[in-house]
This record gives sequence, structure tokens and C-alpha cells, in this order.
Amino acid sequence: MSRAMTAAAPPKVSGDSGTMLATLRNLWPYMWPADRPDLQRRVMVAIAALIVAKITTVIIPYFLAWATDALSGEGTPPAFLPAALAAPVMLVVGYGLFRIVSVAFNQLRDALFARVGQHAVRQLAYRTFVHLHTLSLRFHLARRTGGLSRVIERGTKGIETVVRYTILNSVPTLVELAFTAGIIWYQFDFSYVIVIALTVWAYIWFTIKASDWRIAIRREMNESDTDANSKAIDSLLNYETVKYFGNARMEATRFDGSMGRYEGAAIKTWTSLAWLNFGQTVIFSIGMAACMVLSARAVLAGTQTIGDFVLINALLMQLSIPLNFIGSVYREIRQGLTDIEAMFALLDVEPEVRDRPDAKPLAITEGAIRFEGVQFSYDPDRPILKGISFEVPANATVAIVGPSGAGKSTISRLLFRFYDVSGGRILIDGHDIRDVTQESLRAAIGMVPQDTVLFNDTIGYNIRYGRWDAGEADVGRAAEMAQIAGFIEGLPQGYRTPVGERGLKLSGGEKQRVAIARTILKAPPILILDEATSALDTATEQEIQSALDQVSRGRTTLVIAHRLSTVVNADRIIVLKDGRIAEQGTHGELIGRDGLYAAMWARQREADEAAEHLRRTREEDAEGFVVRRPIAAE
Repeated sequence: MSRAMTAAAPPKVSGDSGTMLATLRNLWPYMWPADRPDLQRRVMVAIAALIVAKITTVIIPYFLAWATDALSGEGTPPAFLPAALAAPVMLVVGYGLFRIVSVAFNQLRDALFARVGQHAVRQLAYRTFVHLHTLSLRFHLARRTGGLSRVIERGTKGIETVVRYTILNSVPTLVELAFTAGIIWYQFDFSYVIVIALTVWAYIWFTIKASDWRIAIRREMNESDTDANSKAIDSLLNYETVKYFGNARMEATRFDGSMGRYEGAAIKTWTSLAWLNFGQTVIFSIGMAACMVLSARAVLAGTQTIGDFVLINALLMQLSIPLNFIGSVYREIRQGLTDIEAMFALLDVEPEVRDRPDAKPLAITEGAIRFEGVQFSYDPDRPILKGISFEVPANATVAIVGPSGAGKSTISRLLFRFYDVSGGRILIDGHDIRDVTQESLRAAIGMVPQDTVLFNDTIGYNIRYGRWDAGEADVGRAAEMAQIAGFIEGLPQGYRTPVGERGLKLSGGEKQRVAIARTILKAPPILILDEATSALDTATEQEIQSALDQVSRGRTTLVIAHRLSTVVNADRIIVLKDGRIAEQGTHGELIGRDGLYAAMWARQREADEAAEHLRRTREEDAEGFVVRRPIAAE
């Protein structure tokens, strides 16, 4: 019900013209941050500087007109000017000085507002980053990393544009436009105002219509850009796979196809902008020419001076600035809103798993885990767990085994509360994990996964990730317990050795040991080993298993295993099949029952014995009869 309502709700931020004012209201907290009075003062001082700049800008044409009249001898400077400033040369100097003052206050405005705009960028980027980490695993399994990063990049740039243009350019530009039109009415007559009003109306109407037309093109360009970036990032992350299958050319073709669509949309964007600018110039030039004709006729009739002719020209040129700004403001705000609407749509995605309002931190006393009638499904039509119940006593080791697709790894995800159960409940020391905070729950559990992914940083960074406040000695002890300290100390850079993208500079066993070391450093009371050795060779598996045995001592341990040889010493083994518990007991008890576990054990033993026999045969095969060798050319 809530998902449907959320999907049907109108977006908070949209580039569509009909929702523009509502959108700006939703963005107001970024423009006027309530928790930063210093930034609010900066906005006020920036607006004051803007007002001074606008007033100065309107005065500039008068100095030009007064200087023209003084040079032509047709008029006299106004009485309020001191005699020293009324000379033609001083009027020209005053014209230059006022231009400098106008530019200076405009630049002061931009400098003062820079902190406000960048604060908005930082806050929105931070809010988006935090929100992404609150979303469920389901969202992150479906997302496209490259496209997501591009959405965030465009959104943070768009918010700065919207904040700047809304506060510093929208209302002040309208005020300057009205101020200039009022001066023309006062200085000349109403016929000029009629021409200017018609020009302004046509200019704004054309700008809005053309900008609305360009929004669809901008959206198409953004979508193509997102798609191209997604393909590029995905291809580079899977570099080895691309090389294994020799598909570099295919990947380049896919990327080029997306860039081709982006190229087409970008060309349309720039072409449409050229037509917009040309149309605006035509409309304003017609209005300006009409006013100049009226003034020229007045000069010929002797009712205006050459200075008045220069003044109307200068005022009209001055009027073109706010008019151009109105067009730019509308265009840039619409474009900025279009760039950030995908980012705010991302912020509107509701987290699937939330802390309850009365959730309390989990207080671990013993670390006992209990599943009671737990049901779960990723898809309502395909249940994964069908009412399973079991207990992991405090400081005991319980293993979960079973065929692929039985729901083993789902159990670890539910315990970490990446998803909420569909039915039943999960308890830790008698507390339903839905009643405690997610942060405290995950702080109490350590995980060594099957596929360890490391950060593209140093080995020391990745180990210390388990506990940030750990000292060098603690990191060293954790590495020793994980049996990787000798390897690290033998490296030229030691703990400062980079591990590469996703840790690919390390072998599978080395990555697993790093994962074990950071879990040791975390020192959680509950430990989950999710097929932690299934991807390793037999020799490495035995070495890692001994390290895991040390880690699990004195901790409640849940082992999810594929290779049964790694769980023979578990206090209890639970066998899953089709989302239900098929049998459970110790290794010896389950072998004695001759059931599913015994059959799985027999198959794995046969496979291990066959692999061992092949290995020995190869070692004894001096003539190369078992291992095929290239036939020498005769």
C-alpha cells in the first residue's frame, strides 16, 4: 500500500514548468539554511551588494547622456552635480567609475554567495550519500554504479545553479527590469513604455516556450549520459571478464552506441540554444529599433536632444541585460531542476528496512541466536525459507549446510537485517532484531564472506576498517591471528601496500585472511562465516580454516558451508533443503542416520578422493601420459 502511494506521489523536484514553484519551495532549505545564520547573513549582504550594483547600473546611461549633451552643447548637466563634475571630461570619467563600481559590487555579490552555493552542494551530496547507505540490499543489487554516480554528479552541480539563480538573479532581475522601464516612462513618454512592454512580453513568452521545448532534449541527453557512464564503469569493473572472452571490441561498440545517442541529444541541445538566442535577439532588436525610431523623430522635431537619443539607446541596452538574465535565469533554473530531479527521485526511494521509533540499542549478554518459524521470500511467488526454527546457543558453533538454492546465505542476510522476515522472528538474547537499532545489531556481528571485496586502499586501511580507533599494535595482532602478518611484513611497503580495485592485487587466500583480520579487530560477540573457504584450493582452505577456528573461539558462531569437511567439528549441523530443515545433529549423528547429509558427505568424499588420486598420478607421471603435452612437429 505504501509503495503504491509512494509511486503515485508527484516528485518533489521536477524540471516541468507546471511544478516549478512547488519545486523551488522544496529546495528552499538549501537556499536559506535554517541552521546556519552566518550563511543567512551572507545572503543578505550579497543581496545588498546586488541592489547597489543595480542602482549603479541604472545611473551609468545618464552619465553617458550628460557627457554627450555637454560635448554637443545642446544641454546642461543636472543642478545637483557639483561644478567640478559637470565638465564633459569629468562626466566621462564618472561614467567609467560607475561602471567599475557596478562590476565591483556584482563580483562582491558572487564572492559572498560562493559559500552559500557550495554549502548547498555539500549538504545535498552528504544527504544523498547517507540515504544510499540506508537503502536495502535489494536496491543495491539492482542499481547501476556508473549511472548512479553520474546522477549524483549532475545533481550536486544542478543544486548550486538553482540556488544561485533563484536568490541572486530571479527577483532582483525583475526589479531591475521594472526600475529601468519606470525610468524610461518618466524620462520619455508612454508610447515607449507600450513598445517596451510588448517587447518584454514577446521576449519572455518566446523564452518560456523554447526552454520548455528544450527540457525534453536535456532529459534525453542526461539519460544517454547516464547509460554511457553505466556501461563504461561496468565494463571496467569487469575488466578480466572482458579479456577472458575477448569482448573488448563489443564493449567499445556498446559504449559508442550510448555515446552516439548522447552526441545526438547534445547537438540538439546546442542547436536549440542557438535558435533560442537568435529568437531572443530578433525580438529585442525589433523593440529597440522601434524605440530608436521614436527618439530619432523626436530629435528631428526638436523635442529631444542628441543626449536623449544616446540615453534611450543606453537605457535599452541596459534593459537587454535584465531581459537576457530573465531568459538565462528561467533556462538555467529549468535545466538545473532537470539535472537534479533524478537525484531527488533517488532521495524519495523509501528504505525497505527501518528502525522502529522506539528501537533501542542491542545489549549483548550471552550472544544466543534463535530463529522462530522464520519465513522469507525475495519474490512473493517464490518462497525461500518456509518456517524454519533453530537455535545457536551462546559460544557454540552451528553450521548450516544444504544444496545450492536451499536458502543458506539468506539466513545471514536476515540476521544482519538486510531484509525483514516475512513471517516469524529472529531473536538475539531474547530481543527481536526488529526492535533494536540496525547500527547496534550490525556492530555485534562479524562477517567473513565467501567473496571478499576490499577497498582500493592499503592493506592496513582494510584491516583497520574493522575498528577505526584501533592502534598499530592492535592491527598487527589481528594480522598475526589471521596468519597474514608474515606475508604483510615481507612486502616492501608493508601495511601501506595498495590492494588495488576490489583487492585484486591479492590472491583469494590473502584477501580472505585480510577479511578475517578485520573481523578479529572488530571483536564481535557473534560471528558469521558465509562459505568463507568455498572458493579456495584445498591447501589454502586448510590454512584459512585453522585461522577461522581461532577467531570463533569464545564466540557464538554461525557457519554457512558448502564443503562439509569444514564443519565436522561444529556443535550442531543443520541441513536445509527447499527452504526447510531436513535434518540436524552432530556430524557423527547425521552420518549414522544415512540421510541427506550422509549422501552429500559421500559425494564430496568421492570427489575429494578422485581429485587427490589425480594429483598423485600427475606427480608420478614422468612420461606425460596423464597430462597432455604438445606434440612436437616432425
